[in-house]
Order: sequence, then C-alpha cells, then structure tokens
Amino acid sequence: MNRVVIAILLMVSTLATVDAAGGLIHIWDGTGVGSHKVTLEAFPVAGGGNKVAVIVCPGGSYSWLDYDTEGTAVARWLNANGITAFVLRYRVQGVLQFITHSRAVFGGNKHPNQIQDAQMALLWVRSHAADYAISTDRIGIMGFSAGGHLAMMAAEMWRTDFLAPLGIDISGVSLRPDFAVPVYPVVSMADKCTHRRSRRALLGEGGQRNHELRDSLSLERHVDADCPPVFLVNCADDPVVKCRNSELLDSALTAHGIVHRYIQYSTGGHGFGASDTKGTAECRQWKREFIDWIASLFND
Repeated sequence: MNRVVIAILLMVSTLATVDAAGGLIHIWDGTGVGSHKVTLEAFPVAGGGNKVAVIVCPGGSYSWLDYDTEGTAVARWLNANGITAFVLRYRVQGVLQFITHSRAVFGGNKHPNQIQDAQMALLWVRSHAADYAISTDRIGIMGFSAGGHLAMMAAEMWRTDFLAPLGIDISGVSLRPDFAVPVYPVVSMADKCTHRRSRRALLGEGGQRNHELRDSLSLERHVDADCPPVFLVNCADDPVVKCRNSELLDSALTAHGIVHRYIQYSTGGHGFGASDTKGTAECRQWKREFIDWIASLFND
C-alpha cells in the first residue's frame, strides 16, 4: 500500500481512539463482556428538545471511525435542531489489522461485535430515556457509509437478540430503533457493487469467502414488514460506495411497503457527513430534508 495512504489511515485511527473530554458512557462496563473501548458520547438537548434521540454511527469501512465529520459534527447539528444525540464508538477492525491481515492469526473485531455494540447502545439509551427527557418511542439510529450498514442492520435484525449469547438480559426493552437513517451506506455483501474493504473488515479474512455469511449481512435481502421507517440518502457520483447499494435497499424497502424516503443527489460524492463545506451544495440539502422528515414522522 502507498505510504501516504497508510499515513492517512494511521492518522484517522489515532483520532478515532482518543477519548473525548467527558460525557463518555462505557456501555459494556460491569457486564463482564464487550469492550471498555466502546463508548457513547452524549450530546443532550436541554429539556429534551423535541424528545427525539439519535444514535450516530460514524463510518470508516468497519476499519476505523471518522469520529469528527460523521460523529461529533453530526451530533452538534442534531442538537441545533432539538435532537439529543449519542455518538457510538463501536468496535472496528483497526488500521494495523487492515494493513497486515493479522486477524487471520491473532483474531480481532468482526461480526457480530458491531451489531452487539449497536444493540447495547439502543438498550442503554432506551433504558435511560428519562434521564435525557427523551421519548422511548422516538429513538433512532443514523449511520454513514459502513456506519450506515450498521444502522440498517440494527433496523432489520432487531428481532435477533445478539446480546443474549453474552448473558445480557434486555428485560423486555425493545431493540427495535424507531427509525433508521443510512447516509451513503454500504448495503450489499454479495452483489457486485459491494464495498470490498468493508466486507473484509466486517466478515473477517476467512468470512468474506463464506457465501452464507455474505448473504446474511446483505441488507437488501433481509428487509421485512417489521422494519422501521427509513430515511436513505446517497449521491450518484459516489466514488467510494457504489450508488447501486442504496438503489438495492430502496427497491427492497419499496417491495415490502416500508415507510421511507429515498433521495439520490446527482453530486456530492462520499464522506460529507453533516459538514457545511464538504460535498456539494446539492447534497448538503439532505440535512434540511431529514429534519422535515422527522417532523412529519412524529407529526411535530
């Protein structure tokens, strides 16, 4: 790999592993399982705002996290619109493992670690809703790129309790997010449009050749009638995650009659998050469209 690319990846990884100052919730602490490195960073709105909460999943090919542009910057934008946010630092492959393929020998993070982190985050936020003056039936999950794949996994696979094998008792708390927001998401692990770096990171060095596993994590194949409402955004000129990913998901949501809004912008590329400068003026319209959609979803 080009040395410049490696240097950039290492820099991103460093940013993603530095604890933010205060406000961190170590959701696995005291359980005897999971990872202390998995955190939720809370961005509350005084008085609960519109009572809506969003768990934010930054992207990064399941190998690192773009914690700023697709994490804290998103949370602050949501706050400005009356929405309480929780940025999830979930388990990823890691840059060293990405470069060296060392998981083949030493093991490491892979499926189902990520969905376990997402379900634990949903369990924690819903169980602590009163502390943040948010409604237990207005808790959604938003993700970008690989984080969008994770958000949709949480939306589609909520009936599968990935926490039960770890001995976590959900005590009747629903793991179903009330809405999902995948933004330029990775979707398929089986179609030709798959984002191969994300697939290898999620499935593991051996798992990427497991066709049954690839099928089970291809989100366009697992939408059902119980999927929550979805707000889906991507750009036709995305050079990283092919636009067919979102098109496949939109088709599946439509086929199953799921309430959803799909916007495909012509320009904007990939990785713009909630930035006021990245991408294009066209794609940055998604933020206003989302706020309007949430208001209509809950009739506010």
